Amino acid sequence: MTGRRRVPRHEREQQIIDAAVQVFAKRGYHAASVDEIAELAGISKPMVYLYLDSKEGLFLACLRREADRLVAAFQDAAATGGAAPELRLHAALLAFFSFVAEHRDSWVVLHRQASELTESIAAAVAEARRAVMAEVAGLVWTGITESGGASQLSDDDADFVAHALVGAADSLTDWMANHPDQSPQGVTLRLMNMVWVGMGRVLEGEVWGPGRG
Repeated sequence: MTGRRRVPRHEREQQIIDAAVQVFAKRGYHAASVDEIAELAGISKPMVYLYLDSKEGLFLACLRREADRLVAAFQDAAATGGAAPELRLHAALLAFFSFVAEHRDSWVVLHRQASELTESIAAAVAEARRAVMAEVAGLVWTGITESGGASQLSDDDADFVAHALVGAADSLTDWMANHPDQSPQGVTLRLMNMVWVGMGRVLEGEVWGPGRG
């Protein structure tokens, strides 16, 4: 006679987090119940608290895991996207939009709910955003340097472009939800054309200003 397999702690935690992401995305943080999460995970409510301490602790675990997955997808894509910085940025943005399209529940938790909650959760969101921002700023600055434009644009310029790019990407996730016929590939290409082509013109010395036509 064989006994029931003992589930390792890490595996059990991942099962709980999988269930919690679904419930938080569907119900929202305040309406989500630990009872429903426990039932979906196939364990008891006290077991959830044993593993993850509290409802806030459970939400933080969801947030950190999904943010780590997103940053890892972004970094992996950038590392293998190609030799040119614009190809690496394109690959990274495509990974971002693909992640959002394929893991909608995760993105609802990260993007729509987390910023409205406790100070601890807001801090975790800010940390995840800084990690993505650092990756984008690095790719942008590499592009400026390799194009010979480092003397024309400063660190602040690269940081400005990175913030604009990440802000646009954030906003476009909602646009994608309202336009389900638009593919991650198409959205990525349109954003690259707006940002990278525009930055290239600035590096060539073309600067817009009122009255310049």
